[in-house]
Amino acid sequence: MPYARTAVIGLLLLASAPRAMAQSPDPSLLTVERIITADEFRTEGFGPARWLEDGAGYTTVERTASEKGQDLVRYDPTTGDRKVLVSAETLTCAGSSQPLEIADYSWSSDGRKLMIFTNTRRVWRLNTRGDYWVLDVSSGTLTKLGGAGPEATLMFAKFSPDASRVAYVRANDLYVENLVDRKITRLTGDGSPRRSNGTTDWVYEEEFSLRDGFRWSPDGKFLAYWQIDDDGLKDYLLVNSTDALYPKSTSIPYPKVGQLNPSCRVGVVTASGGTTRWVELPGDSRDFYIPRMDWAANSSEIVFQRLNRLQNTNEVTLADAATGKARTVFTDRDDAWVDVVDDLHWLQNGRQFTWISERDGWRHLYAVPREGGEPRVVTCGPYDVLGVLRVDDRRNEVDFLASPSNPTQRHLFRASLDGSGTTRRLTPGDQPGTHEYQISGDGRWAIHTYSTFDKPPRIELISLPDHKVSRTFTENAGARSKLAALRATPTEFFRIDIGDGVELDAWAIRPPEFDPSRTYPLLVHVYGEPAGQTVLDRWGGRNALWHRMMAQRGYVVVSIDNRGTPAPRGRAWRKSIYRQIGMLASQDQAAALRALERKWSFIDSDRVGIWGWSGGGSMSLNAIFRYPELYRTAVAIAFISDQTLYDTIYQERYMGLPADNPAGYRDGSPITFADRLRGRLLLIHGTGDDNCHYQSCERLVNRLIATNKDFRMMAYPNRSHGIFEGENTSRHLYELMTRYLEENLPAVVPEPSRR
Repeated sequence: MPYARTAVIGLLLLASAPRAMAQSPDPSLLTVERIITADEFRTEGFGPARWLEDGAGYTTVERTASEKGQDLVRYDPTTGDRKVLVSAETLTCAGSSQPLEIADYSWSSDGRKLMIFTNTRRVWRLNTRGDYWVLDVSSGTLTKLGGAGPEATLMFAKFSPDASRVAYVRANDLYVENLVDRKITRLTGDGSPRRSNGTTDWVYEEEFSLRDGFRWSPDGKFLAYWQIDDDGLKDYLLVNSTDALYPKSTSIPYPKVGQLNPSCRVGVVTASGGTTRWVELPGDSRDFYIPRMDWAANSSEIVFQRLNRLQNTNEVTLADAATGKARTVFTDRDDAWVDVVDDLHWLQNGRQFTWISERDGWRHLYAVPREGGEPRVVTCGPYDVLGVLRVDDRRNEVDFLASPSNPTQRHLFRASLDGSGTTRRLTPGDQPGTHEYQISGDGRWAIHTYSTFDKPPRIELISLPDHKVSRTFTENAGARSKLAALRATPTEFFRIDIGDGVELDAWAIRPPEFDPSRTYPLLVHVYGEPAGQTVLDRWGGRNALWHRMMAQRGYVVVSIDNRGTPAPRGRAWRKSIYRQIGMLASQDQAAALRALERKWSFIDSDRVGIWGWSGGGSMSLNAIFRYPELYRTAVAIAFISDQTLYDTIYQERYMGLPADNPAGYRDGSPITFADRLRGRLLLIHGTGDDNCHYQSCERLVNRLIATNKDFRMMAYPNRSHGIFEGENTSRHLYELMTRYLEENLPAVVPEPSRR
């Protein structure tokens, strides 16, 4: 479940009077306080940066020398020349002494207007609501959008192609504002808490990463938009009992597996207002999803992806904007599930489009004819394309991420769009780890971010295809210096043979003064579901530092990617867990643990613990319940104990419908095996978790009580899935975990007393 991602009367709560963690001034030793409260190892980012369309430069945001506001500057990538395009003073509103704080920005296509997103508010996962201001660069006029309406209520404001208007969403309705006469035209009028126009609901945002729900046509005459209707959906109630004298509740339309889904449709409306023309699609709109939509390289047709409810069929559909008539031009199918494609780019003036498919057993890029017909493969071979970064039809080039020889890393490759020629790796061969790129439109430059598990990100400007460094934005020297002072051993990446030809990727961190003649407790970090990998050679931030701290305290820490995780190891690897989430993964984890115990004599099999968050919390429960002879301690955070409690889009994608797979839902749910618990268990959950509901924790608690099992638990009032809101929350949680493991999975076992 994506990230990636309790209070009970009469039970002992571990939050009472927490013991202060030992603090050390020794720079070689890590503490939770250093990692979280002091945030000593914080890394710097860069941007937000935007490449100019011609690749002749990029713009970015820089804090002023006085620390009062931000300048928006332009750099020439060839010469490094810097020019302040918009100063912080220019972004200071009349009557205010403080410049606008830039959360994000966008330029009009002619570069004459700048739009600033500021004063933002969190909506579910991200800050997608706030205020928008438009600056006329030549005149210096700064104007707030939305008229006299309340602050921080606009979402996803976008310039029209000619920059004469801006469209945005307010209170689930779509508006267009004229930048000349400031006239605001309301395009939809039926928005409500349960019906959204131009944006989406909870489940579409969480599982399809879709929140921005409208698109300007290339000619600026129309807007295409999603309408999501949650009418008829049952609500999940989040209860806040702490912030007022009486509890308050928040209702979230939330479709749990097998239940009624939201209805979804796509419409087109003229930018000057009028009646929406809805796309005509057969079938019940609650039994399919529309996760992606845009204009189809012209202003007369829109293109969208339509998934059936089982998500094993994805239809690419073109719809006439004037009539609403739709036709399917390409269908991708799989016996398990198909993924939503974010790499649809138009080629040959709209006669073809790119597509990612696993139809030959690997994720490859294809070119599909607009009018239908067989797709043509662009990339080929026994490797997976992990993401398309740039498509250049004129130069016959495509840049993409892949890692053919090492699924824990990510590298940049360039190939010919027509399938001719050889595929070149542009990332230097002497740079292992994970590489990310923001490439200029002409493919000559890139903002490059590079990290490994043990080294924080380095961000630099490089030229392509030679990958030469032109300048460095940040080396994160401060964090690197503090890391260099730590007592630590390098992280070891390796594979574990679990039999039947299956090898699992893993990493391990050993104690600094590791002695193979001693025995150590083993702490396993797990996720194990299709939404994410844990075995990645990239900077891991807080969790990686906490794992290093536990190694300093005498633990061997490992993480293992079982089958079913989204590693670039081919379709069969990823989809082997179809209809058996929680079963095959926990079986692989257990087999890997047995193999490690046979291989490593320094592992004490009586001191093995496991922990995870979200899907990793569920996997930790499955491990200690299903394999009580292997795991002695588990910490499960923000988990799902019963798969029928999670949402339709995620759980049905991997498990099918509960009516068709009742045994899978039963046997994949940790709660089914709670009566087998023999070891020590700590449950941690936020009562305000809108994703993996606190209900899941309470049901498991009831089951553990009914079977008379000893366990501990911690509820964080009103905290969401990330359990970070509120003063000191993150430090409290990590110190709680640390104490629990040290008490129940001790690094040093005391010798028995003699009499």
